[in-house]
Amino acid sequence: MKKHAPLLHCLLFSLFLAPVLDAFAQETDAEVTAAIKQQDSLFWRAYNSCDTIAMAALFSEDVEFYHDKGGLTLGLPALMASMSTGMCNPNGTFRLRREEVTGTVKIFPLKKDKEVYGAIITGEHVFYVTQNGEKEFLDGHALFANVWRKQNGRWQMARVFSYDHGPATKPSSR
Repeated sequence: MKKHAPLLHCLLFSLFLAPVLDAFAQETDAEVTAAIKQQDSLFWRAYNSCDTIAMAALFSEDVEFYHDKGGLTLGLPALMASMSTGMCNPNGTFRLRREEVTGTVKIFPLKKDKEVYGAIITGEHVFYVTQNGEKEFLDGHALFANVWRKQNGRWQMARVFSYDHGPATKPSSR
């Protein structure tokens, strides 16, 4: 019996302890949802204040941004250049502020072999514009779907879809 003890220990570990430890290592859907809500909140806070450094840290290097009015932007350098010369241009005459439409945001974890590798967040949002230092006004409404990818324990936005832009017909969450 002693000769086979290591084999027996491995078998017992595989049958009884490994599944228990594996369950602790896997993220629950609630944990993924909380993580994505947090990351999404950080991103939109940076977006609304035009903190391009904070925004850049939340995108993957290979980010793809699909916009139904502005076209396709590929890669982090191109996306940040577009934001820095557009809506976050320090010499610009306008600023955008985004708010999600309350009750529309949904998060869907993405898994392979029970391991979370990403998540999709969808919803509706409205945009406010401030031009030339004038009073802010509600300008538009759109849908969004973003893919957050988890690599090396870090969540980053890898795909951004902003579409169905039109007039703001829905009240904001304010």
